[in-house]
Amino acid sequence: MSATTATTPSGRAFISDNMAGAAPEIARAVADAAAGHVLPYGNDPRTERTRRRFSEIFERDVDVFPVSTGSAANGLGLAALTPPWGSVLSHPESHINTDECGAPEFFTNGAKLVGVAGPDGRIDPEALRAAVCRRTGDVHSVQPSVVSISQATESGGVYGLDEIRRLAAIARDAGLRVHMDGARFANALVRLGATPAEMTWRAGVDILSFGATKNGAMTADAVVSFVPGLAAELAFRAKRAGQLTSKMRFQTAQLDAYLTDGLWLRNARRANEMAARLGDGLKSIAGAGLLAAPQANIVFCRLPQRVTEGLLAEGYAFYHDRWEPGIVRFVTAFSHRADDIDQLLDAVRRHTA
Repeated sequence: MSATTATTPSGRAFISDNMAGAAPEIARAVADAAAGHVLPYGNDPRTERTRRRFSEIFERDVDVFPVSTGSAANGLGLAALTPPWGSVLSHPESHINTDECGAPEFFTNGAKLVGVAGPDGRIDPEALRAAVCRRTGDVHSVQPSVVSISQATESGGVYGLDEIRRLAAIARDAGLRVHMDGARFANALVRLGATPAEMTWRAGVDILSFGATKNGAMTADAVVSFVPGLAAELAFRAKRAGQLTSKMRFQTAQLDAYLTDGLWLRNARRANEMAARLGDGLKSIAGAGLLAAPQANIVFCRLPQRVTEGLLAEGYAFYHDRWEPGIVRFVTAFSHRADDIDQLLDAVRRHTA
């Protein structure tokens, strides 16, 4: 489904923003954290400072649990919000539903994922309104327990603040909690020009999976809880899941540097700008059909097979034919530059001529 080699030149790597390396500021922070001796398991000054920084950017006290992967963040967050007999309502194309190998079901000890459709990877409010009360109270059926929103979505779309508030209100009125999969949280944030508080707890979100790895970190994401009563349970779940790392300072060094001086927002803004540049260029190429204007850092388009094969032969790496024949996905990263995008567009033009 994709072209990969042992190594792909950075300017030709568009499979995922996971292909990008680490931001230099984050690499330096990890190196700095290697010196000296500190208490393990998150009891070090750097981790404490990072937790305070999260509270500052979210404009309230929050509980933060660093983890090594976004799948762990999603699984732990959902497990704290639903019983094993519950259901997690999410879009059928959501990452938890298609790309986590059953991890949410594993972490929740069996809760069921239930798809709630909608255009462009976003849950339709009226479909959700029906889903939150489907077979409630029926002991023979799983019970709707939590709504999970991907921000940005797997289709590259971004929920507006009003959309998040509306979905959260539907969930709240039905007694459900709200989880946000923020693997590309920063990309959505800069797209909306919103504050972290506005896009999460002020809109009704209970737990956020805070992604950093796709946007310049190495191996650090986090569970951010806006519900104080869940802290103890999340702490035990993190330990039981092998996510309470002994040398947590290396994770929190990444998160601290990520949030310092707006690095996370600059990185996301660049990735989004590169996607917009690519989308604008594709619109001008006959034979390259842009499916939708990119809202974050993901671009979907339709390319003739000969164009796809030509790009692959030149060493470009991207997903193709994964969704349907002829559909291609390019993901831009903080490390891409305008020249990288222009060279890709030139290659597309050559192969469409």
